[in-house]
Amino acid sequence: MTRVVKVKLDGRSYDVVIGTGLIGEAGGRLGGLLPRRRTVIVTDATVEPLHAGLLTESLERAGICAARVVLEPGEQTKSWEGLADLSDRLLALNLDRGDVILALGGGVVGDLAGFAAAIYKRGIDVVQIPTTLLAQVDSSVGGKTAIDTPRGKNLIGAFHQPRAVLADLSTLASLPQREMRCGYAEVIKYGLLGDRPFFDWLEANGPRVLAGEPDALLHAVARSVESKAQIVAEDEREAGARALLNLGHTFGHALEAETGFGEALKHGEAVAIGMVMAFRFSAALGHCSEADAARAERAIAAAGLATGAQGLPGWPYPADRLIDHMAHDKKAEGGRLTLILARAIGSAFVAKAVEVDQVRTFLAREGAKL
Repeated sequence: MTRVVKVKLDGRSYDVVIGTGLIGEAGGRLGGLLPRRRTVIVTDATVEPLHAGLLTESLERAGICAARVVLEPGEQTKSWEGLADLSDRLLALNLDRGDVILALGGGVVGDLAGFAAAIYKRGIDVVQIPTTLLAQVDSSVGGKTAIDTPRGKNLIGAFHQPRAVLADLSTLASLPQREMRCGYAEVIKYGLLGDRPFFDWLEANGPRVLAGEPDALLHAVARSVESKAQIVAEDEREAGARALLNLGHTFGHALEAETGFGEALKHGEAVAIGMVMAFRFSAALGHCSEADAARAERAIAAAGLATGAQGLPGWPYPADRLIDHMAHDKKAEGGRLTLILARAIGSAFVAKAVEVDQVRTFLAREGAKL
């Protein structure tokens, strides 16, 4: 079964196709976007042996020639150096502005290839073919592309919408369980921020999603993409409602910065901890009930995700250093902290100008150093 979700943008709408076997059908599905019958597949050394061959074969059957650029896997590739290297390799292939890049991989590949497409010869098209659960429900949809810097995550980037997204659920069968849990953190985020019935469904069906049961997985991915597509259509450039998608991210990005954006704490794991912290902070400020904060934490813990920073290397971190990371985060405006907080499960809101002293007190209660 295949589901199609349209991201509706004036003059730039595109389809997110969700189903199984899509990579093997890519040539037929994408041929109309490739008038020169040539493309380049940007992938990484982990994904290439798993899926790049099948994608190349499908394109060749449709008469499309595909070059291949293979990146080193890992968050460290999403950097100035990684962007320069990818841009140079694309230039060496002599792509022109009518060509299309195919981003085959997880969030790192999608972000880096998308950003490179945004700036290559002032912009060429990209198709996202996400191969992780996290990328399928989040980073491949909506056009946000970026690299990391020593000062923070995703601080340099561009909005560059894809021409299409192919979310092939078959690719998830090869994912380690840790990667599935990371993606599930972003799935449950949609329930927590604005879809209480979906959260209720996940409480009952989360184990089926994590186990890769086809019907549960299709529903979870499709519902997540529908939620994101609706928000992106309302607020493409994060001037309002789209900021809600950052639930858990400002706390989470601070923890990622402390752990070096590496394997010690993956992005989905950081978001999971960050969402728990956001609900706890909301409860501490009286915005939501302690019962809802506890229920959100239980649902995240039930997926096998950490709900606190206590097990992270080097913990406890200084509260003021975490606050510095949060202030540098892209959700900060005018030096004041902007956080996504909650009034209840399924009801998040943007809290602007949050007092730093309140955050410091909360972080100390969480165990950070004063």
